[in-house]
Amino acid sequence: MASYYGKAHNGKRTASGVRFNQEALTAAHSSLPFGTKVKVTHAASGRSVVVVINDRLYSGRRIIDLSMSAARQLGMIRQGIATVSITPA
Repeated sequence: MASYYGKAHNGKRTASGVRFNQEALTAAHSSLPFGTKVKVTHAASGRSVVVVINDRLYSGRRIIDLSMSAARQLGMIRQGIATVSITPA
């Protein structure tokens, strides 16, 4: 499962030290190294987006938290969470 975070976090520092930009193609993951690029594919629509890991995810329920821009490209804004797969980019 994937979710996204946006406006409330915009401009705040991420775990990597960079400021979160809701329009950048970035994501949070629990263990992948910062700077890792992954391809995230929405299971229902087949849409994909490549994101850079720049933050930590501390939820055991989800595998990735996406920026609002990445979630928009996947078409998951309305639903808020979606089943996705992650592969190296």
